Amino acid sequence: MKIPDTLPMVQAGPILCAGLTMYDPLKYHGATEKKGMTIGVVGIGGLGSIGVKLAKALGHTVVAISTKHEAEMAIQRGADHFICSSDKEEMEKNKMSIDLILNTIPAAHQVMDYMNLLNFNGTIVQLGLVPEPHQLVQLPILRYRWSLTGSHI
Repeated sequence: MKIPDTLPMVQAGPILCAGLTMYDPLKYHGATEKKGMTIGVVGIGGLGSIGVKLAKALGHTVVAISTKHEAEMAIQRGADHFICSSDKEEMEKNKMSIDLILNTIPAAHQVMDYMNLLNFNGTIVQLGLVPEPHQLVQLPILRYRWSLTGSHI
């Protein structure tokens, strides 16, 4: 990949690292070929911001999912919608509305809270390394054919 001379290497390195981390699961799960997917990005920090930009550039509807203080930033980055993860009513209202979720949260949380946002046959890609085990409820996973996976990048 050619890096423009106008882009300093100290800025290019992190963009490429985060970019590849977020691009790989998008490509693997068909977002580079399919159009019209609804893609969720959980956690709008460094990785999440890049994920929002990539999913939007690929032509998808992008839903940022995080705490309230990140709503404005997520919309500025290109998200079409924002779901406040700490608002139970908002999470309930958006159940079964997302095809693919990229979960970048690197802190203790329960991934099942986000799985409820998945459409039938939806997938969550776990990218943030979580120090504690997730608790999964099997019935909705089986019923809706949800998948939880990771990425090797």
